[in-house]
Amino acid sequence: MPADNVTITKNIAGVLTKVLSRGSFSQVAILVDENTKEHCLPLMQEVLPSDYTLVEIKSGEVNKNLTTCTHIWQQLTEQHFDRKGLLINLGGGVIGDMGGFCAATYKRGVAFVNIPTTLLAQVDASVGGKLGIDFNGFKNHIGLFQEPQQVLIDAHFLKTLPEQELRSGFAEVIKHALIQDGTYWNKLRGVALANQPWEEHIRHSVRVKSWVVDQDFREGGLRKILNFGHTIGHAVESHFLESETPLLHGEAIAIGMIAEAQLSIKYASLSSEEAEEIEDFIIAIFGKVDVPLESLEAITHLAKQDKKNQQGTILCTLLDKIGKACFDIPVTESAIREALKYYRSL
Repeated sequence: MPADNVTITKNIAGVLTKVLSRGSFSQVAILVDENTKEHCLPLMQEVLPSDYTLVEIKSGEVNKNLTTCTHIWQQLTEQHFDRKGLLINLGGGVIGDMGGFCAATYKRGVAFVNIPTTLLAQVDASVGGKLGIDFNGFKNHIGLFQEPQQVLIDAHFLKTLPEQELRSGFAEVIKHALIQDGTYWNKLRGVALANQPWEEHIRHSVRVKSWVVDQDFREGGLRKILNFGHTIGHAVESHFLESETPLLHGEAIAIGMIAEAQLSIKYASLSSEEAEEIEDFIIAIFGKVDVPLESLEAITHLAKQDKKNQQGTILCTLLDKIGKACFDIPVTESAIREALKYYRSL
């Protein structure tokens, strides 16, 4: 079952009306970027209070930083936003992560509602209470755990997305199947991207992630299985962020899953046959990214800053088999470089 604060609906305006009527909020602000302002805000504007505050930021992971947070806090301050106010985060993972972080820290915390508008956010980022921003090139380096008051998910927003954004979100759908549900993996890999049942994937991923988070909210153990593909994937994403060809989150995680499947052969009990099955499907969906040989050292260095690491040891989430993950597996820097070299060789 989804978490108690998650509602999957086909009527976002109607559900939001109920949330607003129950809350007795002193003020309402809504955080958007240029894309959600144009394509998503009109779907709910009629149910917002006439005097709501619009806070607009620029889209993209490159803007998920303290400078943008300062802009958000300043806008709320100028509007005399108080502790009884509500911040609605309307957007993808960047908006949800950063908007939630700003709400949780403004005046020591105001209520916030996440309305995820990308597939990535709907199947992953909006569930679980992880909030944060990037810092000095390290992804989600500053943050905290705080559940939103509500998460409202409407697949209708997916119609506003280009195919590249849908593909990016699909990486997390793949991950949830690989770590927890081998049967679902066999189901989804038999369907082309254009024909994937997105609403079914949203419900499945929310169910998987909600169950895991319910067991381990603050990531002391089991929740770490959700990080499969992310130790290397986050490092790849951070490395490319400042380049001329930045990657979307899911594109980087796709690379991470292939590389960490190779690590799973060496450090866990994944068979080479299943690793090949994983890489064949991911390459078929995402294609191949050129990761320059001279970048491998820098990517490995970034992996050393991963939040799951302890006492200088890189700890990965790997696969014992498709549908079963293991966590806190120590891996060497040289093994990460070799896994990336393997990806380059495909």
